[in-house]
Amino acid sequence: MATKPAGVTAAEAELVAQAARLWRPGLPTVLWRFCRKKPLGAAGGVVMLLMVLTAVFANYLATHDPIATDAAHTLARPSAAHWLGSDHLGRDIYSRIVHGAWVSLIVGLGSTLLGSVLGGIIGLLSGYLGGRTDLVTQRIMDILQGLPLLVLALVMAAALGPSIQNVIIAISIPIIPRAARVIRSSVLTIREMQYVEAARGLGVGHLRIAFRHILPNTVGTFIVLTTAQLGSAILVEAALSFLGLGVPEPYPSWGRMLSVSAAEYAQKAPHLVLFPGFAISLAVFGSNLLGDALRDTLD
Repeated sequence: MATKPAGVTAAEAELVAQAARLWRPGLPTVLWRFCRKKPLGAAGGVVMLLMVLTAVFANYLATHDPIATDAAHTLARPSAAHWLGSDHLGRDIYSRIVHGAWVSLIVGLGSTLLGSVLGGIIGLLSGYLGGRTDLVTQRIMDILQGLPLLVLALVMAAALGPSIQNVIIAISIPIIPRAARVIRSSVLTIREMQYVEAARGLGVGHLRIAFRHILPNTVGTFIVLTTAQLGSAILVEAALSFLGLGVPEPYPSWGRMLSVSAAEYAQKAPHLVLFPGFAISLAVFGSNLLGDALRDTLD
């Protein structure tokens, strides 16, 4: 509970507290400053916000059933009936892209959060405990990080089988060592600060120090890490779906839309490749811009 300095009345202390609340910048002010200082990051945030809204309201934004076929409009070019054309089965591309945003968002966020949380806990314990625990943990992380993200995700997806849950797990595993390394580097600095030493001097347990005093101070790093890895997760999901190891039918996936049409129909109906590819590029580009801006701001 806050205490007032000696010689200061309760009324004066309340006035000081009210003035502090008035001068404290609110959320609109913080967002406005962020937009002014980081316009590219703000643009990336708008792209990600549009993706979230598209995924949430996909049923209302779609003009057709994304899995319904129409033989009369096979490989139709963009028109009033099909805004972005139709594929080789007559399915509306616009509706499939809209519903594919939900799949990409669920897989991207799920795998990023799962990998970042597990990696963050490993990095926290490894950096704080140090010694042999840190040595063994980091060697395991070296082995996992030695393989590229896509290659390791490909191996895990092939072993687990195609499904949304398995794709989330397959993509999250390569994220774990990257998250562990980033969080560990922050913990190595935080654990040497005076308030941590004071907690040790008071006899506070190691787990309480790690999760109560050190972990909250890595939140900024965790936010930047999650935002930066989101674009990679979306791209890996599209690559796995392109190779047939990602989200299975009947779920519409941007990567699977490319795998079906890229080789056979790219020249005959280029809209089958251009629009899903543009959606993937825009989502990855927006998340990278937002992640870079948040990193610079929080640093």
